[in-house]
Amino acid sequence: MEIDLGRLLDALPGLVWTARPDGAAEYIGRRWLEFTGMDHRDAVGLGWRRAIHPEDAPRLLSRWAEIIASGRAGEVEARLRRHDGVWRWFLFQASPLPEASGAVLRWCGVNTEIEDRVRAEAALRDEERRFEFIVEGLPAMVTLMTPQGELESGNQYMLDYFGRTLEELKARPVGFSFHPEDRPQVMSRWRRSVETGEPYDHEARLRRGDGVYRWFHTRGFPLRDAEGRIQVWYLLQEDIDQRRRAEAWLAGEKQLLEQVALGLPLSTVLDDLSDLVERLAPGCYCSILLVDEGGDRFKVGAGPSLPPRYNAILDGKAIDPRYGPCSLAVVEKVPVITDDLARDPRWEGSVWPGLMAEYGLASCWSMPILSGARDVLGIFAIYRHEPEGPTAEEQELIDRFTKIAGIAIGRARADAALKAGEAELRQAYRHLTEAQRLSQTGSFRWDLTADTHDWSDETYRIWEVDPGTAITTQMLLDAIHPDDLSATEAVVSRAAQGEDFEQVFRIVTAGGAMKHVHAVGHLTEPAAGRPVFFGAIQDVTERKTAEEALNRASAELAHVARVTALGALTASIAHEVNQPLAGIITNASTCLRMLAADPPNLDGARATAQRTIRDGNRASEVIQRLRALFARRAPAMEPMDLNAAAREVLALSSGDLQRRRVIVRVDFADDLPPIRGDRVQLQQVILNLILNAADAMATVEDRPRDLWISTARAEPDLVALSVRDVGAGIAPEAVGRLFDAFYTTKADGMGIGLSISRSIVQAHEGRIWAAPNDGPGMTFSFAVPSGLEPAEAAPGPPNSVPREA
Repeated sequence: MEIDLGRLLDALPGLVWTARPDGAAEYIGRRWLEFTGMDHRDAVGLGWRRAIHPEDAPRLLSRWAEIIASGRAGEVEARLRRHDGVWRWFLFQASPLPEASGAVLRWCGVNTEIEDRVRAEAALRDEERRFEFIVEGLPAMVTLMTPQGELESGNQYMLDYFGRTLEELKARPVGFSFHPEDRPQVMSRWRRSVETGEPYDHEARLRRGDGVYRWFHTRGFPLRDAEGRIQVWYLLQEDIDQRRRAEAWLAGEKQLLEQVALGLPLSTVLDDLSDLVERLAPGCYCSILLVDEGGDRFKVGAGPSLPPRYNAILDGKAIDPRYGPCSLAVVEKVPVITDDLARDPRWEGSVWPGLMAEYGLASCWSMPILSGARDVLGIFAIYRHEPEGPTAEEQELIDRFTKIAGIAIGRARADAALKAGEAELRQAYRHLTEAQRLSQTGSFRWDLTADTHDWSDETYRIWEVDPGTAITTQMLLDAIHPDDLSATEAVVSRAAQGEDFEQVFRIVTAGGAMKHVHAVGHLTEPAAGRPVFFGAIQDVTERKTAEEALNRASAELAHVARVTALGALTASIAHEVNQPLAGIITNASTCLRMLAADPPNLDGARATAQRTIRDGNRASEVIQRLRALFARRAPAMEPMDLNAAAREVLALSSGDLQRRRVIVRVDFADDLPPIRGDRVQLQQVILNLILNAADAMATVEDRPRDLWISTARAEPDLVALSVRDVGAGIAPEAVGRLFDAFYTTKADGMGIGLSISRSIVQAHEGRIWAAPNDGPGMTFSFAVPSGLEPAEAAPGPPNSVPREA
């Protein structure tokens, strides 16, 4: 059978061609011609080159020349133009057809389209470049380790951190850069992962190129082939130094606050605080100086790493702002930073620089420890051998632990003051067999989202829960007194939004005891976006009991003052009662005469009897007002009309004011809203202000003794009453003390009236104040909340109430 070679070649898959030994094409297959759209005459010889992409032609021709010269099969990749002008990738493969002598008779070739493969390879290369870009851009070390656990490669972050080339790092033993204390455990865990193929996960310190150790979290995962053999280990090493430092800070703060809550000696707390700071800030030497009660000398509280002689010199040292930064920080109540002792002119002439130089110290950072009242309790100081200032991280460390030192010192001083009073308490209360616990404060850490609670032992004791018991928020809410539950739930709701909280509430323990507790919580750095609070809780039951006793004593004293004031109005009261009584007698006599007439005057007698009833009711009202003012009863908060209450007081005191030649002028606001208060107590305040005003004008002879009483809206939700006189007035330096107990400007005064008035007004959530008039005399005013909701208060420009009142 005769075979048509041309048809056979055209039937082959691919673009077939043959060439002479010199490489010139002599046959071009039909598929090649159809793909390129070229004519056979144009393609043979060297014409086929016009179908090659210009960018690929040099490389293809060079490779084709190498294949021809070698006489062996070869291949090359290049783009071939399709008949529609689109370039497609092809694999050009050529194989020699030798003669019997071995010389090349012709070349046979086939072009196979590889466009899809080339595209896939390009995409893979792009993906690899993208992956490499991501790895290089990660703020963490990415390290590749061999299956045997040796370093193979790493990203630029790793090379920059260690400050070495990859070859230098490969030359080091595995684990060389880990901290000596961490290295044994690191290597043990790594060897186990390499042997077992288990993922690696560990935290340890790695030495940076400058010698500084930082904490890293290393996680390693093996990459396996189809048979499960490990090809390479991928290690991700994340810098967690800041997190570990924050954890150390929080743990240290918690331990110190627990020590404070447990009442450990101040020296123990301050020594532990100093040791902790020196561990958290390597190279720093911590010193805590206490300011004595007189405020003029230092006492060493802690300085474990400073030379003993240096501490001895500072102990008892007089505070002199020219001596050194610690003294200056006390005087100015601000941080004083000496970052380079040799260049700081503030200490020229002082012996302190020489003392520092003697021990090789070159910088000192002094932070005043302030109380809540901004009194200086002491100094928190950091010393270094190098002349440098604190970093932002060190400044935060100083700020946080200065506050804790303040808490410890304040607690110690409070304890000392309380202990000093124990002897007097035991003498006054001999029936007590043991001293009362002076301070009952516990600490806690509360993660709202996870509902986890870390409590100190004192917190468990306050709640009367066994230590170690798993605490939940619902368990705590179940122990809240029912009257305080809604307010506490509102606090929890706000805390869930990240707000700090402070609340006094009651709890009922499992044993049935009711306690008053004071809780304060401050938001720490959120953990994974969750609000986490650190705070303290204090049992204030004894304090609340004492406050209730004080309130009862204050009420008794107010009653005495009220009776005393009414005693001064005896004549006025008698006049108020006698007037209606005289009217009753007169009307009764008239009524009898009218009835005895012939004929009886019944209409006149009836009218006279009605006047008698009116005067009787008037006398009854006077007696009722007196009984209310003299009564000893608990305060009753109810709606009342301040204008009406003031008019009743004026009615009782009118006779006494007339006797003193006092002219009363009133200006009561017509639109005054009702207030909510105790009528008798507020009338006592009004009466006291009126009588004080009358007393102030007792010696006035050159002008009318005018007394103005007015009411007005003070603010949208306040109602005010003012009493203004034209007396001699009060010295400016005495105005601030007018409401102090037992302070008086009268020769025969007791100094309790205004003090009681202030207590009454404050109990009504109001304010009381005094101000000199533009002319002679003073104006005393008080303002209390109205009984309306803020939205109900009428709009308009209210009078201003002093905030300091």
